[in-house]
Amino acid sequence: MKPIQVGLLGIGTVGSGVFGVLQRNHDEIRRRAGREIAITMVADLDETRAHAVVGEQAKVVKDARDVIANPDIDVVVELIGGYGIAKALVLEAIAAGKHVVTANKALLAVHGSEIFKAAAEKGVMVAYEAAVAGGIPIIKALREGLTANQIQWIAGIINGTTNFILSEMRDKGLDFDVVLKEAQRLGYAEADPTFDIEGVDAAHKATLMSAIAFGVPVQFDKAYVEGITKLSSVDIKYAEQLGYRIKLLGITKRAEKGIELRVHPSLVPAKRLIANVEGAMNAVVVHGDAVGTTLYYGKGAGSEPTASAVIADLVDIARLDGADASHRVPPLAFQSSTLREAGQDLPVLPMAEVVTSYYLRMRVADEAGVLAKVTGILANAGISIDAVLQREADEVGGEGSTQTDLIILTHDTREGDMDKALTEIQGLPTVLAPITRIRKEELN
Repeated sequence: MKPIQVGLLGIGTVGSGVFGVLQRNHDEIRRRAGREIAITMVADLDETRAHAVVGEQAKVVKDARDVIANPDIDVVVELIGGYGIAKALVLEAIAAGKHVVTANKALLAVHGSEIFKAAAEKGVMVAYEAAVAGGIPIIKALREGLTANQIQWIAGIINGTTNFILSEMRDKGLDFDVVLKEAQRLGYAEADPTFDIEGVDAAHKATLMSAIAFGVPVQFDKAYVEGITKLSSVDIKYAEQLGYRIKLLGITKRAEKGIELRVHPSLVPAKRLIANVEGAMNAVVVHGDAVGTTLYYGKGAGSEPTASAVIADLVDIARLDGADASHRVPPLAFQSSTLREAGQDLPVLPMAEVVTSYYLRMRVADEAGVLAKVTGILANAGISIDAVLQREADEVGGEGSTQTDLIILTHDTREGDMDKALTEIQGLPTVLAPITRIRKEELN
């Protein structure tokens, strides 16, 4: 059987990893795929860098469209990133009848519906295991391994940069700004870390997992996104004292009136395995009605972990190239004809309709009656309290301080009700600073 010929668009960190792993494990990959997989063409603006990686083993060009136009190329691997030129090139590759492998979660989270529709019409595959959680095969688990299940919820640490920052804040008691600079120095955070620290990267990935889990179109524009920039080391310390750790979670959950799709910092019980995922590692917890709870853990980024996922997609394509398109696994697991209907049946809920529990920290005057007023407002809103922790004033503000921290954990309540209660509490003259609210996820 003739080799599958691959054209690589971009040979930076991930692209060089793909080329290196494919060369190193060539024989094993061929035995698994049943045929040769060969990168025969590479496009990169830095031709010198590309030549240094591939030598004489692949043709190097500057223009990615030269790869797409080559009739001998069977698969285009897009590793450029972003929404702009990458979208145009992917759609052009599909129009040219080529299969596509991409690690571009941003592109698929925003334009996935258009791209998957174009691929279906052309009878080609779009594979994207590397787009979520790097080397962890979570897409294959959701699309194939758990296909018998009705997925109830997914919660994941799916951004290594933010997990590294939160781990360092907890271990060293440092504030966010200090740890961010250290993460940038060590290469865990980009010079412009906005997509990571504001939760956008995690929301792209959560959007894809949500679509696969519930058979709905990709709907990034409906995701609730909140990053870690406002987290304080004092909240991480208090959470620890209460038996919790704070993680940035991407969450999607089946609810009575639709589905939840949200990214935000969350208190997670310290006894949960996912609460103990440290550093730049990723982990995803999936709960299905038949299998129960499963956990997927590993490196969420990096040259070779991501390359592992890209090559797994190439092997799938090598096996299925030429097969009837109706016999392939659909890109979002469900047959495309059912997605629109499911999207209407399962709308993404606005955040005000989400039900969860909360950690509240209030800087209050250290005087009698403050706790009673706060708990009274919560009770009137139908919000029940799970635990209360009140610090000694001397611990918070030093000797002679007239202020203290009041920490409250609540039971599950509707976010809209919590919003109204917090507005009323914030208006109390004895509440001296903006209230800190962090959602709490038990992940039972």
